Amino acid sequence: MGIVRGGLAIPLMLSIISLHLSSPVSSASDGLVRIDLRKKPLDENSRLATRFSKNEIKGLMWQRFGVRSSVVSNGDEDIISLKNYMNAQYFGEIGIGTPPQKFTVIFDTGSSNLWVPSSRCYFSLACYFHPKYKSELSSTYQRNGKSADIHYGTGAISGFFSEDHVSIGDLIVKDQEFIEATKEPGLTFLVAKFDGILGLGFKEISVGDAVPVWYNMVEQKLIREPVFSFWFNRNAEDGEGGEIVFGGVDPNHYKGEHVYAPVTQKGYWQFKMGDLLIDDESTGYCAGGCAAIADSGTSLIAGPTTAVAEINQQIGASGVASQECKTVVTQYGKQIIKLLMLQTKPNKVCSQIGLCAFDGTHGVSTVIESVASENADASAHFNNEAMCNSCEMAVVWMQNQLLRNQTEEGILNYVNELCERLPSPMGESSVDCTALDSMPVISFTIGAKTFDLTPEQYILKIGEGAQAQCISGFTALDVPPPRGPLWILGDVFMGVYHTVFDYGNSRVGFAPAA
Repeated sequence: MGIVRGGLAIPLMLSIISLHLSSPVSSASDGLVRIDLRKKPLDENSRLATRFSKNEIKGLMWQRFGVRSSVVSNGDEDIISLKNYMNAQYFGEIGIGTPPQKFTVIFDTGSSNLWVPSSRCYFSLACYFHPKYKSELSSTYQRNGKSADIHYGTGAISGFFSEDHVSIGDLIVKDQEFIEATKEPGLTFLVAKFDGILGLGFKEISVGDAVPVWYNMVEQKLIREPVFSFWFNRNAEDGEGGEIVFGGVDPNHYKGEHVYAPVTQKGYWQFKMGDLLIDDESTGYCAGGCAAIADSGTSLIAGPTTAVAEINQQIGASGVASQECKTVVTQYGKQIIKLLMLQTKPNKVCSQIGLCAFDGTHGVSTVIESVASENADASAHFNNEAMCNSCEMAVVWMQNQLLRNQTEEGILNYVNELCERLPSPMGESSVDCTALDSMPVISFTIGAKTFDLTPEQYILKIGEGAQAQCISGFTALDVPPPRGPLWILGDVFMGVYHTVFDYGNSRVGFAPAA
């Protein structure tokens, strides 16, 4: 993780989109269930209203993607997999119980549980601003009672499992397990536009081993095929937000043929991604393959800091300057280049110059102690870790430049500039709105096909005229092994490419959106 200045991280909502479920279209001719999406434009006021503390944002992402966890759990507690929902809010109305009690939930391919506020949520202010599930009002309620709990940042969500019927449009999923949340942290859910989350991921990441709603749709034969698909309308002037289609795909939502990638690890919809290109030139970051997920719950594209910093440098985005990164370049840059030219393995360079301790698989920070500093505090360890991480990034950048036959001076100047472009984790990197024509095309390789994103597609514009702000659609997130490194292809990507989640064949498909 990088440094968030000023004590506040500003997560970015691409748009606030609501699903209108009062009259979903179910066509007898094709057997598909369509759910309309509605879109509300993002303005500066709604953006500023989503400011959170650094700890809250980091906590949400740590729990969601396995980044440095501080989870507290015991035998009767489970971790609720939460999303970084403030990066995008895709939400719609569902019903729980008989008769249905209405809730607004996020449809999230990056988690697998359904949860809503409980009538037993007495001491969290957020619960008083959202509808609460009342089991005594439902004739189909079944008691479960198993506990669920998650700890992160400055708060926790706690609750327990119950079972009831869940209605999504005309579909009624019977005897669905879900979590009644009895505790929600203050600001995080107080300002949220939704009440809960409906996960569309795999059971492998389901809290309490609960069967996801999507699985029960298939098991209860409520849909024609075990497939669902997302189409997002990216026309900012059009009020229609798009559709989620359950049971298959709508040919009117895409052009050409889908390119499919098999799911490589069930949990998230994870697949193997190939090389990352900038203006058709390989960056080398994923030449040997990278893990990626398609995530409807994240609007930006998140990737390793090393790669995102270079992308932001190429598009002229201004991020957070890293003093540790600059220190590595100044003090160790020439030594790193020399070792690389001597054919030293890149993953051993930082250990050889004393900034990292090599454990055989990857660099980890080394705590250098002396007699005079035996009682060094935790901040010293943090600084060492930051220097190690900065060194590992610099090695990758320098290796790429050496492969392009750049001079030593050119390499040092280039890497020093990249240090200036390090983005704020879960923050934003600004660009000049008048410079889109000069920005490169960024491409991802999936299934031997390249998927291009133009500047107009990966730059997010907030406001109009002289007051408009343009934000890079790329943000940094360093997911450690074994889950990472990981690329998260959120709404910036899924909005350009119609996305099919094929549960039956365990694969994800992409085609240009119509």
